[in-house]
Amino acid sequence: MQEYDVIIIGGGASGLMCAATAGYRGRSVLVIEHTRKLGRKILMSGGGRCNFTNIHNGPANFLSDNPHFCKSALSRYPAASFIELVERHGIEFHEKTLGQLFCNESSREILQLLLTECDWAGVQLVTETRVEQIARQDNGFLLRTSAGEMRCSSLVIATGGLSIPNGGATGFAYDVARQFGLEVRDTRAALVPFTLQPADLDYIKPLSGIAHPVSVSCNGMQFREALLFTHRGLSGPAILQISSYWQPGDAIEIDLFPDIDLLAWLKQQRDERPKAELQTVLANRMSKRVVQALCQQWGFSGHMADLGNRRLAEIAERFHHWQIKPSGTEGYRTAEVTLGGISTDELSSKTLEAKKVPGLFFIGECLDVTGHLGGHNFQWAWASGVAAGQAV
Repeated sequence: MQEYDVIIIGGGASGLMCAATAGYRGRSVLVIEHTRKLGRKILMSGGGRCNFTNIHNGPANFLSDNPHFCKSALSRYPAASFIELVERHGIEFHEKTLGQLFCNESSREILQLLLTECDWAGVQLVTETRVEQIARQDNGFLLRTSAGEMRCSSLVIATGGLSIPNGGATGFAYDVARQFGLEVRDTRAALVPFTLQPADLDYIKPLSGIAHPVSVSCNGMQFREALLFTHRGLSGPAILQISSYWQPGDAIEIDLFPDIDLLAWLKQQRDERPKAELQTVLANRMSKRVVQALCQQWGFSGHMADLGNRRLAEIAERFHHWQIKPSGTEGYRTAEVTLGGISTDELSSKTLEAKKVPGLFFIGECLDVTGHLGGHNFQWAWASGVAAGQAV
């Protein structure tokens, strides 16, 4: 029988952060990972360069049934704390748009940082080990695994959500929560591309690969970033962001010219270039292929001199307020995170310990705490991992 102070199930971002934090407190810690590699999602993130945090991170960047829940952990381990850790390990990084921080070289550097911290903290790591059964005992928990039986005083579940199943994602955390009588809120794919109805896809599909800056809104939220046309529908940062707020059946509204008053500009162009075609004029501010596809779909054409104020107003209205109803999303296969999960009402916001089950902790993506795109979900992983690591 192997016995530990702390067993952490899940060798991803939150699990490894928790393990190092607990290990430095002198706890004997074991991390169990069911796949062959630790930190697979870390390696996949940010195009291989890991968007490891965001300098503007705060509670407003998260969705949760209880928007206050994340405040405690985030305030005690803010983005600046993880940036300091990155700098101590000599990892060079850069800021992209909207405060997003990426490694200059590779996401492997962030994984190696965590593995090094775990090594220094005396953490034991095992991979390709399945947890088959968890039983509560008076002094902790008994785990039956593919590597034998193990006991611990504190058990941390850090197995993430359902997004990117080929990266090892499963519903394990939700199963454990339900086993111990904890509420699990409905889950769905978030930060995910939209698929479109066949009629819309007919004119969108040929635009695959083209990106354009937009403002997109739905259900009271708005994001200004890039939209990417794909052969299945719409993607890009703006679309991924709004997908977390979209509900099936909703339309989204896209402003294709968020930086200008299109009507005023078109009137100016009519005065200056009366013989120019409308599509030629619009192609000065967006891809010619996009202009042609949308103008053909919406029935806009003609020389500028022939377009009266009412017609220009119709054109501007359509480009500023393009309404399109997605047929759905690409689902967990390409979703960056899982929306919903274990109810925050069940946990202490300070320690992430289950109120009904002393010694049982849940951290990271499996909770009903979902960040915006841009490093916020990693910051929740670090902060929740540290919060639990200081309590186990």
